[in-house]
Amino acid sequence: MIPLSWYLALSAVLFTIGAAGVIIKRNAISMFMCIELMLNAVNLTFVAFSSHFNDVTGQLFVFIVMAVAASEAAVGLGIIIAIFRNRESLDVDEASILKL
Repeated sequence: MIPLSWYLALSAVLFTIGAAGVIIKRNAISMFMCIELMLNAVNLTFVAFSSHFNDVTGQLFVFIVMAVAASEAAVGLGIIIAIFRNRESLDVDEASILKL
């Protein structure tokens, strides 16, 4: 039996890697993947607590997060494709010009 603290430590490491990637990366696709990594870290925490407390509520939250992530992926990739068609670059700093 693996203790709960190991799952939480792994989740914290994955979330930290994702957060660092969002801060450091300037490519929209890389930032998008780091956000997905952060969502998966949260899912791991939900499942670990759900298993620890013998309750299915955490697993239900995982399904909700996965549905939100799927819709975010569809909308986000559509926006990224639109930016690439207009600017021919995926640099986030160049996309900030679209505010005008």
